[in-house]
Amino acid sequence: MSKRKRTPAVVGVVMTALAGTALAAEETPGDVSVAQDLTAVIALQGLPCGKVVSARQQGQDDYVAACQDGNRYRVFVNADGRVTVAKLD
Repeated sequence: MSKRKRTPAVVGVVMTALAGTALAAEETPGDVSVAQDLTAVIALQGLPCGKVVSARQQGQDDYVAACQDGNRYRVFVNADGRVTVAKLD
């Protein structure tokens, strides 16, 4: 299956997982599914990360992810319903 065809399926799974997850201010080590989902979303966008080591929920379907390589990203659903990844400084 091509990368382009897999993206909507993975995004759907990720958003379902994110929507059902209630995080405290900071993700706990035992809550690895959100970190794995965010890692997958960032990788599908072709952005460097390695893996997400911590995530903080900003709102519904809105997360700040910190990667093992030092990059930080905001992963959220935009007004059009699309998953968006924005690099933070």
